[in-house]
Amino acid sequence: MNIETIRYYEKIGIMPSPARSASGYRLYGSDDVRRLHFVRRGRELGFGLDELRGWLRLVDGHTYTCEEVHALTVEHLTDIRQKIADLQRLERVMSDMAAQCTRDQVPQCPIIDALFEMNPVAKQMRRPSARTVKGTSPR
Repeated sequence: MNIETIRYYEKIGIMPSPARSASGYRLYGSDDVRRLHFVRRGRELGFGLDELRGWLRLVDGHTYTCEEVHALTVEHLTDIRQKIADLQRLERVMSDMAAQCTRDQVPQCPIIDALFEMNPVAKQMRRPSARTVKGTSPR
């Protein structure tokens, strides 16, 4: 992990201030390394710094129960599933935009036109597919 990242974590309270050598160098012990691994793994799993700070408060206070950890995990899993659904809708919008492109050398491009639309992507994601034929339903 980058030393600047570790210093940032110290600044925002994710990491405690480490012991210092006589010459002022930071000294990290095995507990510090273990905590950094916890934070790095949590970040890899998509937890935000505020969420990790909350988890670490539970760990530091030795007050957590399996039920609390399970509830936090299920809450995060719900967020992940929502992000997956959002990405799937975004993929459909992008796929529809790409499908409309003729790849011709014309002054108008449906992809550029779609990017200039004033409607937010969220609204585009809720619209039926451009490939849906009137009177039929999308698959």
